[in-house]
Amino acid sequence: MVPRAEKGGNLEPLELGLREGRMGNVKLTILGSGTSHGVPMIGCDCDVCGSTDPRDRRLRTSAVFTVGEMNLLVDTGPELRLQVIAARLDRVDAILFTHAHADHVFGLDDVRRFNRIQGRRIPAYGDAATISRLRECFGYVEVPWEATKSHRPSVAFHTIAADDGLFYTAGVSVLPIELMHGALPILGFRVGDVAYCTDCNAIPPASMDRLRGLDTLVIDGLRWRKHETHFTIEQACSVIAELQPRRAFLTHLTHDVSHARDTPKLPAGVEFAFDGLIIE
Repeated sequence: MVPRAEKGGNLEPLELGLREGRMGNVKLTILGSGTSHGVPMIGCDCDVCGSTDPRDRRLRTSAVFTVGEMNLLVDTGPELRLQVIAARLDRVDAILFTHAHADHVFGLDDVRRFNRIQGRRIPAYGDAATISRLRECFGYVEVPWEATKSHRPSVAFHTIAADDGLFYTAGVSVLPIELMHGALPILGFRVGDVAYCTDCNAIPPASMDRLRGLDTLVIDGLRWRKHETHFTIEQACSVIAELQPRRAFLTHLTHDVSHARDTPKLPAGVEFAFDGLIIE
């Protein structure tokens, strides 16, 4: 059973929690900002894949919310080990899954190191379709920590839905937000006044309401050219203009995007995310 903060998506309890100091300061670290191929891509000699700018080297998309001492990892991509070492992340208190595509889940096995460090099972949250697929691929992880002997991860899966509203994990209230990734409904997440919405090309009206009043929005902005399951940069900027967060960052970037070349093309208050970016 997932502890609920409220029902129906009303943000008042979240705002109350912020005023009373229960949330503390929210920090978001971008562990990976790249598309499913990563950048550089295999077998590509384009200018971006050959770039010496470290902001153009993009591991698969992932992030971590930090509230106080609690770390909420968003997705476990195939480069998870490299990402958390680079970020010097030594604990994970919960995992939030956006969806079950390979570039977002296939590093789950590396969670076993956090089990070892912390000596306990780690809760993981996703919608029903995501949890079902994770159980198919990683059926061996749902065992008590004491039984794993650190040879495999120990994860407790919890099914959540955007319609259920806020839930608590590791003492932090999290608001799941339904997004559309082509025809696939997936989840974004809002913690306090920070929201993370990767892998989307449409946001339902009710979800737009949940994204208002943000300090920071991180959103999918794949490339300049059209794509059937991701926002283009221009489409993402249109969503940002409607929501009016104080600042916004584009993630899930392909090798079509050069950080230095294309940053001047962005509207004020919008930037490209990059691996290792820390958003206070």
